[in-house]
Amino acid sequence: MRTNLRIFSGAELVLESVVTPLDLARGFARSAPLEVDLGCGDGAFLVALAEGSPDRNFLGVEQMPGRVRGACRKIGDRALPNARILRLEISHSLSLFPRGSVDVFHLLFPDPWPKRRHHVRRVVTPEFLRAAARALAGGGIFQIKTDQEDYLGAMKQAAGGVRELEAIVEDEDRPGPTTTFEERFRAAGLPIFRLTLRKFSVPRGSMAATARSI
Repeated sequence: MRTNLRIFSGAELVLESVVTPLDLARGFARSAPLEVDLGCGDGAFLVALAEGSPDRNFLGVEQMPGRVRGACRKIGDRALPNARILRLEISHSLSLFPRGSVDVFHLLFPDPWPKRRHHVRRVVTPEFLRAAARALAGGGIFQIKTDQEDYLGAMKQAAGGVRELEAIVEDEDRPGPTTTFEERFRAAGLPIFRLTLRKFSVPRGSMAATARSI
């Protein structure tokens, strides 16, 4: 059977097709619950996750070649069989995940494009979140962090237009590693804002129809 993925240079996955869904079992040489770090940077966060949960697969998506090389080096140095890197623009990557194949997405400190005229470049839009919702399994989580409160507001507004997702309130951060950016922001005394979205196991429209029929 033809596949669209091959392994290159240890931990890096290379696309052989930009339209065929990802063959994740082949990319990891096993099937396991999947977490995806969108814009994984130097890979430090991804590697820490993979070391802490060897029973799960972790895929980092990153476009910058230098960052990809650095992340692959970290994975190779630790011989982690459950971590891979895909060099690709993150918005495009969402369309390649098979429906319901992802347990958790992490999007940590995306570029806020703070100038108003640059807001159109922000990655989190209703379309972006709909694509993520399609890839998420029922009950799956999309975790977002930013240091920009106005961007948080814009992301909440975008999420409000996606019927497959609900925002959940968490009093504390989920346990786990932090990114290089987060450590830097916290050291500077800057606030960290988070948005945690969960995919409904049953779409909201279906739930409403079920309720009316009872």
